[in-house]
Amino acid sequence: MRTMLFWLSLMLLSTTAEARLPAGVDGEPLPTLAPMLERTVPAVVNVSTRAVVVESVSPLFDDPFFRRFFDLPTQPRQRQRQGLGSGVIVDADQGLILTNNHVIERADEIVVTLHDGRRFDAEVIGGDRESDIALIRIEASDLRALPFADSDRLRVGDFVVAIGNPFGLGQTVTSGIVSALGRSGLGVEGLEDFIQTDASINPGNSGGPLVNLRGELVGINTAIIARGGGNIGIGFAIPINMARAVQDHLIEDGAVTRGQLGVSIQDLTPDLAQAFTLDLTGGAVIAQVEPGSAAERAGLRAGDVVIEVDGRPVRGASDLRNRIGLLRAGTEVELRLLRNGREQLASARIEAPQPQELDGEAVDSRLAGARFERVLDREGAPRIRIARVQPRSPAARAGLREGDIVLSVNRREAERLEDLPAAARSGGGTLLLNLQRGTSAFFLMLQ
Repeated sequence: MRTMLFWLSLMLLSTTAEARLPAGVDGEPLPTLAPMLERTVPAVVNVSTRAVVVESVSPLFDDPFFRRFFDLPTQPRQRQRQGLGSGVIVDADQGLILTNNHVIERADEIVVTLHDGRRFDAEVIGGDRESDIALIRIEASDLRALPFADSDRLRVGDFVVAIGNPFGLGQTVTSGIVSALGRSGLGVEGLEDFIQTDASINPGNSGGPLVNLRGELVGINTAIIARGGGNIGIGFAIPINMARAVQDHLIEDGAVTRGQLGVSIQDLTPDLAQAFTLDLTGGAVIAQVEPGSAAERAGLRAGDVVIEVDGRPVRGASDLRNRIGLLRAGTEVELRLLRNGREQLASARIEAPQPQELDGEAVDSRLAGARFERVLDREGAPRIRIARVQPRSPAARAGLREGDIVLSVNRREAERLEDLPAAARSGGGTLLLNLQRGTSAFFLMLQ
């Protein structure tokens, strides 16, 4: 029995020794991403932020009598908010780093940690909320930047690698493929043309690079869809061509000043294509042309179907909106369109949006401290948005926030600033606001 056990032990040892991973297959070395990552990872940085947040105070406890009675502090409480994200060096000489705008927005302090452990305070060159792209800069030497790829050449099925700082663990690499292109309608950003990937993207990866197998930058990781806050294989990255266009705006102007064409648009659905007797699967239908706009001067009409912008096909309404939204005012664009089934060319000069704002006190004294502005939504429809809310003002105490969309005032739809005062007076002393905040809407009653 002992002799049998001895031989069995020898056989197991021999099998274990022979089961080592081979150095190659059919004379070829095993595939690995290590050489590419050795060149790429040093260009990826960790971004940590700190901000001082003033706690909002209930209108009741903002009353001096109640403060004295309950011996409450006279100043609102403050707390520190910390955040973590990622970034990618795009210009080694200038120390320029691309990241997400939501990573650094409202931060009082931004610290960048390099792959080699060096830490630097960063300054903000500029940020763009609509595309969620921000550009920051550090004063450092011996940096390595990533080269740009052409994200328009990406195809579904291409292999990609996501690099970042998930959950604050430090630099982590995940791989996958491009699952889809041109994703929009998620409500994550104003301009959406996402690359969808199954490479793991988790909280903390925001602002990090999505690269191809050559180590070229194809996107900036920005969002995930996950019920529990973790990765389930649906991540989104901003195409680098879009991020690069925003970067150019931020370098030259410190902000993105978007032009506008002055149209309301919608996708060319199969039903609309049938109604227009068109054999098309892509394009954007002009639903409305604003009077006096660049589109009207270019001769565009409701019912026109835009199929190309400057020679590049238009996939849909989001694609057209993104193209126009990344152009500077004064840029000439050539549009190829279909009108009554016939192709036509139209040339339009993109215009700067006219600043239109209204002080909240001019609407109602209970809205003092708020500034209202007229904007166009993602489909080109006019909306009233709250541009700013002064802290501890009547509007702030009422619960209004920057970015809220005013859908109606006293049940009257709000599309023009000049209509707000009359709508506010129609409530007989009460003020009923229907607001949209993010993806949800609610009513706010002010007595």
